[in-house]
Amino acid sequence: MAITTKPSVLTPRRDERQGVKASGGRTKKATVDIALALDTKRAELARARIMARAWSETIAETRRTGQAALFVRAAMEAFANCVAPGRPLGTPFVVVRGKLDAAARQLAGSIGREVAFLPVLEGCHFLTSLYTTLLPGKERSALGAFYTPPALTQRLLDLATEGGVDWSTARVLDPASGGGAFLLEAAARMRRALEGSEPAFILAQLGTRLTGFELDPHAAGLSQAALEVLLADLCAASGRAAPTFVKVCDTLEATPAELYDLVVGNPPYGRVTLTVAQRSRYARSLYGHANLYGVFTDIALRWTRPGGVIAYLTPTSVLGGHYYTALRQLLAAEAPPEAIDFVHARRGVFEDVLQETLLALYRKGGARARFQVHYLNVDNEREARLTKNGKVALPADAGAPWLAPREPGHVGLIKAAESMAGRLSDWGYTVSTGPLVWNRFKPQMRSRAARGLHPLIWAEAVTADGRFLFRADKRNHAPYFKTEAGDDWLVVDRGCVLVQRTTAKEQQRRLIAAELPQTFIDTYGGVIVENHLNMVRASGASKVTPGAVAAVLNSDVVDQIFRCISGSVAVSAFELEAIPLPPASAMAPIERLVAKGNSRAAIEKALRSLYGLKA
Repeated sequence: MAITTKPSVLTPRRDERQGVKASGGRTKKATVDIALALDTKRAELARARIMARAWSETIAETRRTGQAALFVRAAMEAFANCVAPGRPLGTPFVVVRGKLDAAARQLAGSIGREVAFLPVLEGCHFLTSLYTTLLPGKERSALGAFYTPPALTQRLLDLATEGGVDWSTARVLDPASGGGAFLLEAAARMRRALEGSEPAFILAQLGTRLTGFELDPHAAGLSQAALEVLLADLCAASGRAAPTFVKVCDTLEATPAELYDLVVGNPPYGRVTLTVAQRSRYARSLYGHANLYGVFTDIALRWTRPGGVIAYLTPTSVLGGHYYTALRQLLAAEAPPEAIDFVHARRGVFEDVLQETLLALYRKGGARARFQVHYLNVDNEREARLTKNGKVALPADAGAPWLAPREPGHVGLIKAAESMAGRLSDWGYTVSTGPLVWNRFKPQMRSRAARGLHPLIWAEAVTADGRFLFRADKRNHAPYFKTEAGDDWLVVDRGCVLVQRTTAKEQQRRLIAAELPQTFIDTYGGVIVENHLNMVRASGASKVTPGAVAAVLNSDVVDQIFRCISGSVAVSAFELEAIPLPPASAMAPIERLVAKGNSRAAIEKALRSLYGLKA
């Protein structure tokens, strides 16, 4: 991979590389030339990353992790030799058996030398994230090893700064430090805060106050190496080796020996099977199955000093997901939120991550109060635009979903919704999932009507404009079902409202509902509802008709309220039951409009009036 730009243009002084303004400055043209040259270099490195990924995919999965570690270590050594010649990296935390072939060594060395033309901190980020890129997909998922773009790393630490973190004195922990993205950024801020101090003093301070825990010894070793490169000039000036910042350990088993001013990071996500002892230890934050993010949030609470802050990159589902009920209660009691940034990222910025994301700042021992919401639009890995919005409050029942605006227009809507005490349960309804998991009953599905068969209702039967239309046009969608002995539990014999269970934020509507008429059910003596539909069913004597329920769920105002609750593509029963609604006693105007077949616009206007919103 050839260098295509002039080193004289690309190579700023080391203090400029680290983000410290140098005296004298540069001409405007020189600054533009450097920016253009850096963009060219970044494009070359993006192509090199693709080449490295292609190389890794030729290796047997049993060897890929070790080879990935060797590859990035070789690249890191070449990088260090350019940035800090004569200062070899410390010994890896774990020795990998085997070695790279000649072609891989050459590619790794070339990447390391090319990375040296970037600012040092950016180069460190690139190389440690490269290890994540080279891992097998299953291992990345198992470890929760996903790359955090620098734009988010910087913004999350900015939030911590706004929360009062003093980088000249703060003790900082990343309990799942991975490639060290947050450790590197924190180290850079700490040394800037101590600028003018003796190099030995700065190193000692960082060694005392900055800590990372990491389960993967390869990732831990590479992040330690990156920190050594970042601090190489201090080590050279002081004649001392870099401190050891990263500890290889299972954070779930670690016991707090000291407390920190800031616990920060991008904790792993995904279900985890805890041991009996672990489940007992973290019981206070668990509701149903355990998720690694929730457990690591519980851990952060244990390691943060009173008055300290937690700054985490999290899935937005934590705000409304059923399985986070206990965690929300715990956070509200011990560390209420002070600020949340909703992340809107351009496609490709988050590799392999499908969940919506937010940045959150919590204060240990803080008071429950209205908290600030921002929107962070991430244009690329390094740049983001911040928009400040209003403040919102936690619900009285902290385990219920936390309504938070996903766009500026939602602030007033949430304020209106907060005054609505009604829920579907108050209207006389419960929500459950369609009982049929179709691929478990394939032999009983039929393509033609016959005596003794029941219609099989799929999600496609609920049209985008809110009508029920019996159809089964999609592949594998048979229209009829033959029940057998013991299948009575599958048969739905009462009218209800059907709601599609899977929708995305990009769709025009998240809530897509239709009334399943009693007349249709009676014609066939019951129907079978597939589990990609939710059923809103009367639990007794309902106070609102199914037609009116469907109309409300299909309204724009309720759709937007739902968007302030939901953080995933799933439309869950829990979230539907949490939607703030007008009291049943106020629904008479809506009932009349629905009964007379009035337009959606007329129903929308009346419903907005019930919420106290302008038409």
